[in-house]
Amino acid sequence: WDDADFSQGVGTTWYQEYSTLSSTRDPIVNDVEAKIEKYLNIPYEAKWTLKVTWEKAPAYPSLQNDSQTSTYQVVLTTDGNRSFALLLYQDGGMRWDYTKLAAGNVLIGFS
Repeated sequence: WDDADFSQGVGTTWYQEYSTLSSTRDPIVNDVEAKIEKYLNIPYEAKWTLKVTWEKAPAYPSLQNDSQTSTYQVVLTTDGNRSFALLLYQDGGMRWDYTKLAAGNVLIGFS
């Protein structure tokens, strides 16, 4: 992640909160629960879930005609005791030129 810059009117941020209070559950919530159960090997039932999408987000500093944009999401979820953040990236959607970022010592990976 780096600083996205929406000041030039390039890119959009979307968000959606998913209700888990009724018996009808959105497929996104079911998918999030399944991923957490699969990868962490724990039972999980979401009480609250929020998905935020940054679409065609330019890196800071942005230019009006910025073509090096990135599209990514975070899904925040909690069961009331534990909270998780799932970071999702569009296949081929991370197009920021890391050589032009303000920070020169860039580390890419996960833990």
